[in-house]
Amino acid sequence: IDGIARHDPDHVKAVLGDCKELPRMQEIFEEFRPEIVFHAAAYKHVQLMQENPAEAIRNNAIATRTVAELAGQHGVRRFVLVSTDKAVSPKTTMGASKALAEWAIESAQARHEDTTFCAVRFGNVLGSSGSVVPIFRRQIAAGGPVTVTHPEMSRYFMTIEEAVQLVIQAGAVGRTGEALVLDMGEPVRILDLAHQL
Repeated sequence: IDGIARHDPDHVKAVLGDCKELPRMQEIFEEFRPEIVFHAAAYKHVQLMQENPAEAIRNNAIATRTVAELAGQHGVRRFVLVSTDKAVSPKTTMGASKALAEWAIESAQARHEDTTFCAVRFGNVLGSSGSVVPIFRRQIAAGGPVTVTHPEMSRYFMTIEEAVQLVIQAGAVGRTGEALVLDMGEPVRILDLAHQL
């Protein structure tokens, strides 16, 4: 998009809308007729979603169903859902809401064969909002304590650049029903990460 904006700034337009609002989403699809949709709108903070499960389901699952259905109805070529590794055998409300989102695009695929629906699953994106690293840094700057949910918990991590590349590649090569995952190497123990920081 940056390259397009430099050559033709009128080609890029920011549009505000709530993915849960069907009439607004219909307006956007009808006006802009996108060929590719990268659906990244989601609530991702695990604890906050545990405390607000209805909002997690409305925003992460139902909104995905709405946008995916509109994508199929409007002839979008590719629809890429940004999901999470927490959608696999979910243990949290956030993970369950994203699993439902993945099922929503599978369902849309069954109705709209001309649109390729796929998902990318992320681990933890270093430095992103709600990521453990900025949380630990804030806790350290405040003099502690540094809170670790469980001493044996481990997580996979990726950089923001890796996350962006994965989404763009999925938009180019993702096949119907595929869930793409970046090889993130070995998981990192959260306790070790806290000690290193």
